Amino acid sequence: METKLKMIYWKSEKFWLGKLLEHPEIMTQGETLEELEENMKDAYLLMTMEDVPEHHEIRELALNV
Repeated sequence: METKLKMIYWKSEKFWLGKLLEHPEIMTQGETLEELEENMKDAYLLMTMEDVPEHHEIRELALNV
C-alpha cells in the first residue's frame, strides 16, 4: 500500500532539514535532498511502528529534561 505525505523542507548551512506536515513530530535531515527523502521514509516507518514484529517488548525510559 502506498501512502502519500507532504514534507516541508529547507536548507540550513550544512544539511537539508524536513518534517512531515501530517506528522510534525517526525523530523530528520540529510546532506542532500535525496538523502533527506530517504531518511524521512525511514523515520516515518520507525515512528509509525509499521516494522515492529508482532512479538515485541516495551520498556519505559526516564529522561532528565
